[in-house]
Amino acid sequence: MAAEKLRDLSQPIDVALLDATVAAFYGTGSKEERTAADQVLRDLQNNPDMWLQVVHILQNTKNLNTKFFALQVLEGVIKYRWNALPAEQRDGMKNYISEVIVQLSSNEGSFRLERLYVNKLNIILVQILKHEWPARWRSFIPDLVAAAKTSETICENCMAILKLLSEEVFDFSRGEMTQQKIKELKQSLNSEFQLIHELCLYVLSASQRTELIRATLSTLHAFLSWIPLGYIFESPLLETLLKFFPVPSYRNLTLQCLTEVAALNFGDFYNGQYVNMYNVFMVQLQTILPPATNIPEAYAHGSSEEQAFIQNLALFFTSFCKFHIRVLESTQENINALLMGLEYLINISYVDDTEVFKVCLDYWNSLVFELFDAHHNLDNPAAAANMMGLPIPLIPAVVDGIGAQLMQRRQLYAVPMSKLRMLMICRMAKPEEVLIVEDENGNIVRETMKDNDVLVQYKIMRETLIYLSHLDHEDTEKQMLKKLSKQLSGEDWTWNNLNTLCWAIGSISGSMMEEQENRFLVMVIRDLLNLCEMTKGKDNKAVIASNIMYVVGQYPRFLRAHWKFLKTVVNKLFEFMHETHPGVQDMACDTFLKIVQKCKRKFVIVQVGENEPFVSELLTGLATTVADLEPHQIHIFYESVGHMIQAEPDTQKREEYLQRLMALPNQKWAEILAQAHQSVDFLKDQDVIRTVLNILQTNTSVASSLGTFFLSQITVIFLDMLNVYKMYSELISSSIAQGGPFASKTSYVKLLRSVKRETLKLIETFLDKAEDQPQIGKQFVPPMMDPVLGDYARNLPDARESEVLSLFATIINKYKSAMIDDVPRIFEAIFQCTLEMITKNFEDYPEHRLKFFSLLRAIATHCFPALIRLSSQQLKLVMDSIIWAFRHTERNIAETGLNLLLEMLKNFQASEFCNHFYRTYFLTIEQEIFAVLTDTFHKPGFKLHVLVLQHLFCLADSGLLTEPLWDVATISYPYPNNSMFVREYTIKLLGTSFPNMTASEVTQFVNGLFESRNDLSTFKNHIRDFLVQSKEFSAQDNKDLYAEEAAAQQERERQRMLSIPGLIAPNEIIQDEMVDS
Repeated sequence: MAAEKLRDLSQPIDVALLDATVAAFYGTGSKEERTAADQVLRDLQNNPDMWLQVVHILQNTKNLNTKFFALQVLEGVIKYRWNALPAEQRDGMKNYISEVIVQLSSNEGSFRLERLYVNKLNIILVQILKHEWPARWRSFIPDLVAAAKTSETICENCMAILKLLSEEVFDFSRGEMTQQKIKELKQSLNSEFQLIHELCLYVLSASQRTELIRATLSTLHAFLSWIPLGYIFESPLLETLLKFFPVPSYRNLTLQCLTEVAALNFGDFYNGQYVNMYNVFMVQLQTILPPATNIPEAYAHGSSEEQAFIQNLALFFTSFCKFHIRVLESTQENINALLMGLEYLINISYVDDTEVFKVCLDYWNSLVFELFDAHHNLDNPAAAANMMGLPIPLIPAVVDGIGAQLMQRRQLYAVPMSKLRMLMICRMAKPEEVLIVEDENGNIVRETMKDNDVLVQYKIMRETLIYLSHLDHEDTEKQMLKKLSKQLSGEDWTWNNLNTLCWAIGSISGSMMEEQENRFLVMVIRDLLNLCEMTKGKDNKAVIASNIMYVVGQYPRFLRAHWKFLKTVVNKLFEFMHETHPGVQDMACDTFLKIVQKCKRKFVIVQVGENEPFVSELLTGLATTVADLEPHQIHIFYESVGHMIQAEPDTQKREEYLQRLMALPNQKWAEILAQAHQSVDFLKDQDVIRTVLNILQTNTSVASSLGTFFLSQITVIFLDMLNVYKMYSELISSSIAQGGPFASKTSYVKLLRSVKRETLKLIETFLDKAEDQPQIGKQFVPPMMDPVLGDYARNLPDARESEVLSLFATIINKYKSAMIDDVPRIFEAIFQCTLEMITKNFEDYPEHRLKFFSLLRAIATHCFPALIRLSSQQLKLVMDSIIWAFRHTERNIAETGLNLLLEMLKNFQASEFCNHFYRTYFLTIEQEIFAVLTDTFHKPGFKLHVLVLQHLFCLADSGLLTEPLWDVATISYPYPNNSMFVREYTIKLLGTSFPNMTASEVTQFVNGLFESRNDLSTFKNHIRDFLVQSKEFSAQDNKDLYAEEAAAQQERERQRMLSIPGLIAPNEIIQDEMVDS
């Protein structure tokens, strides 16, 4: 009854009843009461007339939650319906909110008491401003400033409103407002800033109230990054800030303001002011934080205010140096202040806090890169001069001069750089390859989870250290060897010290000249091997072993040039393969694989002083070497040996090695089959099934590294393997038929399915890695048609393996149009039955979904003529499934669907069925793409949505479609051409979908699409603006709409890194970029 009374909005709402409902929602009553209250509040919130009650509620309630509920209703109206309201209602609401704010903030008591409520009202006011100001509320800033001068509390709140406004316009506007609106608001703020500036200076000079001064500094901080520069440098502002800096209660806020000023970068006009500001700052800093302070220690024991001060100090120094370090290189006095600043920063970099370290590290990385890059470019004087900020026209003498200047500059930074090397070595982050870590109890264990933050940090530190090494190889080597000798002597020995040192040594691989690198490494590896011999204790040995493996894995160039070392290292790895300490065996196998991939040729030739190639020696002792390894480690080992065999050029030897490698698994396989011939039930034993699985996995590992040369081995087991596949498949089906849906979850059925999956994976791996030889396809595909495809079609949905889909996708991608004749058979076996599995909802069978669309894409790309031969019923199924795919919120599936759609559209456009296809599907596709484009769940697909729309609009306007797209039977109006029809249709479609947009806005958007259809970037921006305008994309993360631009930037960065020795780690270099000699 009460609920009905509340829902009736024809008279003023009963505020007491609303208070009770809100209290019930937040209260501790029964679940039913809360649910009922929730339902009532939702209904009220969704009622379009509810906002008219807001003023009445705010005037009559004392309950803060009720006030917030009313303001939430109001906020929704302001965001989505404000411009559609009559002018007097808008003005009434605007004036009411302003009055309440003034009233509450004019008196100290109410202002402090109602702080949360006032803050929310401020946010509402700023939301209104985004619509009203400047056009319909010209006097806003003058009114605000005038009000601020009437009382100190009003002034404090005005500062809060200005800060909010600045953040809304400058920080959070991308994707929230159209580009035009942002520009307009920025101009208004700029032009009216003088009043705000005067107000801030007046407060800072006249007020004694701490809260007001803090609020003013906080507002200034928000404004400093964009206001016209004269307000900063040609007014007393900087002096005032520097005056407040030593005062403890304002120290942090002032430092934040100074950091904003330091981060401005706009040419040399105000250099003098910058030098002055820095010098005054440094004098004051030395009294606050004397240079001799142990900053990491002080930080560890400091209050949160003091810790924030150190963080802000790091931000100030990094910002200032990033943009203005050159200004300080002019006189000796300035240079002293500069070096002292860098000294502070190095000390702050030792603080044990990830965020502080990240700030420092980013700056060190850019400084070191700048010093290195100027040198790196010396061959290109213009670039070097540019780096130095010098004029360009150069004559030889000037070039020498630049060289001298660069050397001088390098000299200037030599001491801080040397300290920086030490910092990098002491704090080096853990690389991905290291699997052995210290847990929180101080035990050495195997790492279970990759920590992405650490990996990102490692990448930046590695890059910084490589630049530092290029700047001075001698110093880098000296510091590393000195630290290593302290490990040996025991004065500096801890796990952490050895780890960071070895990670640093491993990370500079490739940055030294080969001679120097060889000399350096011989010493390092010798010392580490000695350390391993000398040190007692399992944990200690595990740490040293992990470091030896990491270092040797990073230097393939050295190992390739020194066979003796390579052999010693590999034998040491074999030793570690018997070491059962957690993580050691895994790392030994991983390192072995990494070394073999980069040095494989060395193992198949007879080296000086040897009687046979190493691979042969290895195969002789194979059983002993792998005796203590787990199955998954044995697979890595086999894959590594496969790489060696692949490097053997002589066919006969290669076959012999392969037979010797596979002797153990093949012997086991033969035994199992022999037993099975006696009694088939033997194959049903769980241990036998596990052995079969293990044998198949071993084969897959070798196939992945051997490629085509695996042919002789797979031929041996292929037909038997298919028979086992068929038998296990029937076992699975009968288990599921007897045991119902739960049978598919039993461990027995899961084990049987693992064997089926591994069989498919083995065939797929081999066909994928084998060179493109049609006879291989002819040999292997026909025998699989019934055991694999037929089996898939016959099985129950729960027993179908998704790997069948990916196997046939691989086959079609590999053998392309040669597979056209098999497509109908594949289609018949797979299509209908898989669609039934995946179109019931968006959740079941996730593996089948992605692989199904990948297979469809392979067919559309390579066997398109087979699609044209489908009946129109079947083609409709294909198109429906594509639409189903891109509606998916699972990103991979949606992207595969969109890529597939683009290929279909292009292929059909070029075929003789162009008219028929587009007449059937054009409007459906357009409608579906607009639906996913505007629903906010599919933002990652933005780039592809845009491409599909561009294709459709270009096609409609191209004249390639010679028949009308509209249904002539039902639409009597004769459109002059398809372009006009599509225009009208799109306007109608969007007009009904977005009732909050005016007809002229929609028409303007559609016309814009046609005008910009041939220029992708304009077309894309036009759609971005529309998404903001349609208000579907507010207050969310919109970076996906800009993802493409980010990807292009990454590729440019990789090309730059390739040009600098050592920057891309040896194991990340693609084989053809680094030849194994």
